[in-house]
Order: sequence, then structure tokens, then C-alpha cells
Amino acid sequence: MSYDYDLFTIGAGSGGVRAARIAALTGAKVAIAEEFRAGGTCVIRGCVPKKFMVYASEFQKSFKDAEGFGYSIPEVKYDHKAFITSLGAEVDRLSGIYARNLNNAGVDLIHERAEIVDAHTVKLVKSGKTVTAERILIAVGGTPFVPDDFEGAEHCITSNEIFDIEDLPKSIVIGGGGYIAVEFAHIFAGLGVETHLVYRSETVLRGFDDDVRTAVHEGMAAAGIHVVTSAVFSKISKTPDASHNYCVELSNGHSVEADVVVGAFGRKPYTDGLGLENAGVQLNKNGAIKVDEWSKTNVPSIWAVGDVTDRVNLTPVAIREGHAFADTEFGGKPHHFDHDKIATAVFTQPPVGTVGLSEEQARSEHGEIDIYKAQFKPMKNALSGDQNRVLMKIVVRASDQRVLGCHIVGPDAPEIIQAVGIAVKMNATKQDFDNTCALHPSLAEELVTMRNKFVPEIT
Repeated sequence: MSYDYDLFTIGAGSGGVRAARIAALTGAKVAIAEEFRAGGTCVIRGCVPKKFMVYASEFQKSFKDAEGFGYSIPEVKYDHKAFITSLGAEVDRLSGIYARNLNNAGVDLIHERAEIVDAHTVKLVKSGKTVTAERILIAVGGTPFVPDDFEGAEHCITSNEIFDIEDLPKSIVIGGGGYIAVEFAHIFAGLGVETHLVYRSETVLRGFDDDVRTAVHEGMAAAGIHVVTSAVFSKISKTPDASHNYCVELSNGHSVEADVVVGAFGRKPYTDGLGLENAGVQLNKNGAIKVDEWSKTNVPSIWAVGDVTDRVNLTPVAIREGHAFADTEFGGKPHHFDHDKIATAVFTQPPVGTVGLSEEQARSEHGEIDIYKAQFKPMKNALSGDQNRVLMKIVVRASDQRVLGCHIVGPDAPEIIQAVGIAVKMNATKQDFDNTCALHPSLAEELVTMRNKFVPEIT
């Protein structure tokens, strides 16, 4: 049977672009459809612009810390409009690179929304044209989720719109306690905005190691963020008082007034209205596309990679999944991505770096474990006056001393954990860590000098 394309990819984010480009470079005829802009969430409204905002928000503290090292800093002014203009220009540049890379590889980039008609056919919504393909890859990612179970939910903006704020608000309230919520709380607090965070549980970052969660929670308070726990939004209304735009009523009976309200309650796979039912593609209960280890759906001609599958929702993971798909189906090099022991970071201030199992997961899966833990003030803070402390924690299986996990909260934690991730992925033991000579003076040397097992206090 003859098809218009060997591969049709829906979604030009990181995973879709990598898969389309690698497939095209093998000689396959490939098209990719994107309803917004090439680059996807990460480049346009996710990790890249967010990291630039993290950088911007850190300078105020850096100026203050510099005084401890002999610098006299005059009054510093921050121009949010100028920053947003620069940010937008960089995002435009990166999106353009994605588009050019696709073009250079011979991929047809179609700036339209595409929806599934059947197992080999997609419809381009704007033009109404239908296109056939031997293989279809779905890489549409995820989208922010704001529940509609409280009045005034329409007043919330999400992480999609937060980069469009041209005038820096005087106050902001963020709902949620995941990595997006805590990162933006630190960003706006660092920019001098009165920042409130409201979270339904007692400690932020559910799913992370408990010591990491505690350290981040305490760091938020130290950063001046007003954290309200065990509460959720119950109503958002516009205020008649010109001093603030909104009044957010909470389930605990209290209320918070703010200029901007952000809903960072989580993300969901972007499968609504995609037409997957027309081809019989199976979904999980949360709307994610079910796939096997080869990223293949239950329909033989349809695959899916990235956040739309809700496996590990990270940009580098989507890229590796997309590359593995293209190598397997078009490159004659069958392989699939291993989702175990992936290093990741949370760009709080100070940031988090983590790889492998938390203490709780390790105890559940492996029984007896040893914990090595250090909390200390980093050398730089001795002169700057910064009271933040570093947390370093190594989780070790007692039976064979294999390192199951490593968790860091402190300056440069994401940079450090990338290298540690190699050791953990290679199943290094605590003895391997101990045998490694320390680099002094550095934060990271603590990882290879910890000798005493942590013994919790008995109460």
C-alpha cells in the first residue's frame, strides 16, 4: 500500500523533533505537524524560559552576598519588561533552530493541528486536508491542569501564561506543591514579589526523598515565601480594592490577596480531542497513551513518546525515547530507552539534584539499607552571611553496599548530580565512592568523604 509519508509525527517538541529528524536522515519521507511553534513545551513555555527566570531571580541575592566579599553594590533596579523582551527573543531564536534543523533533515514541517482519523490517516484541522502515513508518532506532550471544583478557577493563569507577564506584580499566590510551583515561588520571591504558596499537604515535593522535601520547605521559608499548608483554593474573586486584583479564599478559612494567581496543580497528557479513539488507541485512566517499552501503542502503526505517555516526564527522556524509536523503526538499530536511575533536578534556590531511589523507596524495595547524610554550611556562606545549609544524602543497600540513590540540596546540585548519575547508573558501591579522592575545597567532596552511617534518634 502506498502512503503519503513513511512517518507522520504529531507534535514538534523535543521528542517529536528528534524522532522526525533522525528518521528523515535515514532517507524516510517524514512530516511533522505542530499547532503552536516548533520546540514544544521545553523551549517555548517550560524548562528553557523558566531557567532564564531562575537566573534573573538569583542576581538580587548574589548582589547581597557580594558585600561579604568586599564589594559595595549601589542601588540595583530590575526591569521586568526588558527581561521579558530578551527572553522572548531567545525563545524565538531557539524555536527557529528547531525549525531549521527539521528543514535541513528534509522533514516537512506543517504549522497546523493534526488529529487522528484512523490507524494510517491524520487530518490537518485548519486546511481540512487528510494525509496518510505508514507509521504515526504522537509526541504532543502535556498541558497544565486547573481543576474546576472551586469558584473563580478561570482567574488562574498557568505555567503556559506566566512568561507573558510584562509588568512584575507586587504580589502573587501559587497553588500547588510540585516542582513547578516551588520553582516559580522562588523565582518571584527572588525578584522581590510578595509570594504566597498554598499546598494541600504538609510538605512540598511529594514523591521526593523526605529529607529533600524538608530542606526545600525550610528553604522556602528562609527565602521569605509565605507557605500555607494543609489548604486548597476554595474561591477566587476580583477585589474592589485597587491594591490587589484578586482575593483567594482558602479551605482553612483564611484568605490571601494578590495581583496574580497561578495554578500549578499538575499537568496532564495532551490527548483531548486528538482523535485517538478513531484508531482504537488505548489510554490510561489519566488520559496518557499506553505504550510498551518500545513506545508502541496497541495499534501496530502508532507509537507515542514523551509526556503524552506519562512515563518519566522530562525533556531528555522524550529525546531519548524519540531517538530510540527512529533508530529501531528506520535506522536498523533496534533499542529502547532504559527509564531506570535518571538524574533530575528541581531549580529551587538552592536547587535540588537527585538520582535513584529515595530512602522510603529503598526500604520498601530492598529491605535493610544504610544511610549516609551530611548537612553543613558551604564555604562560600562563611563570608556572605547566607544561612542556607547543604544537604547530601547517599542511600546504600546493606547487603552489597550498592548505591541506590543520591540526593543533594545546595548550590550547583544539578551540575553535581549529573556526574553522580553516571556512578549510580553503573551500580557503583559505597566503597567505589570512598575510593575516589576528594576535590578540595568543593561542595562535592562531601560525597566521597562521608564515612559514618546515619543513625536516627530514637524517640
